[in-house]
Amino acid sequence: MKTDIKSLTLDELKAELAKMGEKAFKAGQIYSWLHKRGAVSFDEMTDISKNLRENLKNSYVIHNCSIEKKLVSMYDSTVKYLFRLHDGELIESVVMKYKYGYTICVSSQVGCKMGCRFCASGIAGFIRNLEPSEILSQIYTAQRDLDIRISHIVMMGVGEPLDNFDNVTKFLAMVSDENGLNIGMRNISLSTCGVVTGIYKLMEKKLQLTLSVSLHAPNDEIRSETMPVNNKWNIDTLLKACRDYTKATSRRISFEYAMIDGVNDSDECARQLASRLKGMLCHVNLIPVNSVKERDYKKSKEERIRSFIKILEAKGINTTVRRTLGSDINASCGQLRRGETNRE
Repeated sequence: MKTDIKSLTLDELKAELAKMGEKAFKAGQIYSWLHKRGAVSFDEMTDISKNLRENLKNSYVIHNCSIEKKLVSMYDSTVKYLFRLHDGELIESVVMKYKYGYTICVSSQVGCKMGCRFCASGIAGFIRNLEPSEILSQIYTAQRDLDIRISHIVMMGVGEPLDNFDNVTKFLAMVSDENGLNIGMRNISLSTCGVVTGIYKLMEKKLQLTLSVSLHAPNDEIRSETMPVNNKWNIDTLLKACRDYTKATSRRISFEYAMIDGVNDSDECARQLASRLKGMLCHVNLIPVNSVKERDYKKSKEERIRSFIKILEAKGINTTVRRTLGSDINASCGQLRRGETNRE
């Protein structure tokens, strides 16, 4: 079986080249082709010898993703991609334009194990983890297609990043490497549904990324009903991990809270939430929940959201409402892949 060359760090690539009797600088050339220029084949690497290119073809493979479907919002230029991987599996990414530049939301798994009831990503179940090369390829393919430079990354696509910990942290190291895209950790957000063991492992690395935690409820009764992960790590356990994380890293945590009509959007829910988060280095990002055909959840009414914000802010909890982008193309992750796999 050929080695996935795009998942090798520069040091690993140097070691591979040394085994082939090649000089270390050639590894730098190859790495630059893969991670700065986004080469999709060895034939593009015109500044290395033809003999070396042939040897690379014999031992290595460049895993790319192809564009299966592309949707562009008529409202805000948000672009949603359905990518097909080398083994035929499908994943999603979304590119969003902001004043500061372009942000991409990437997937970390094919499918998802977590089963959050308001999310389309896990309805069809979990297939497999993505390799670092496959997460990177989402960025490279989008950049090449749109002729842009992506400056920010959010790991909020299909899958639970902390359930694919080793591949995700290797991806983070590679995408922030000055020899590659060199995207700073402070421009990267990673979202988890509350994998407590993963939060502690991430804490040990003391990365300067933004950790987003999908909380979505102020108590165990509601959270266990909507998020099965809460049956393994309840809110008290999760929030202790979050407090430990902020103390160890001095990084503020963002709590994602999907506003679901009649489920978690009451004034009492807001008061409970404010009480639980009191004194923590954090902010709350309210998200009007997206409609999913297989579920009957509906987004909260505007007056409910305003009341929720008022209560949280009165208790000293910094609160924002996520800006809705790509609403006409179902830009929330999971829905495009779900529709396509239903047809196959």
